[in-house]
Amino acid sequence: MALKRLVLPSFVVIIVLLMAVQGESQRCALSSIDVSQTNTGKKVGTLDTVFQVMVINRCQCAVRAIFLRADGFASSVTINPKLFRQAGAVGYLIGDGRRIPSGESIAFQYAWDHYFQMTPASVQADC
Repeated sequence: MALKRLVLPSFVVIIVLLMAVQGESQRCALSSIDVSQTNTGKKVGTLDTVFQVMVINRCQCAVRAIFLRADGFASSVTINPKLFRQAGAVGYLIGDGRRIPSGESIAFQYAWDHYFQMTPASVQADC
């Protein structure tokens, strides 16, 4: 009987903790990373347009290790690798992988004759 009284509360605590952890991870889905691009109106040479990319953390928690998918990406200007760089097969690492607080952003510019679609590929939450 004493064992029953001990097991049931422990089971309830475990279930509640699992639900809390699951809730935290859902708050920081890929959809919580907002990637927007703006044509700056500037040109490099006569052909390439300069685009400003803004990566915003909309998650309630800080995030890190944000990777973007950007198929075929190229730039005619050098991009600071601490802001945006190719990192293996996963895609492009944002902000050197460092922690980005909720509501904060990282921005960089590239130049090409067209914009490249960029979408979040992975993110790690620091909840």
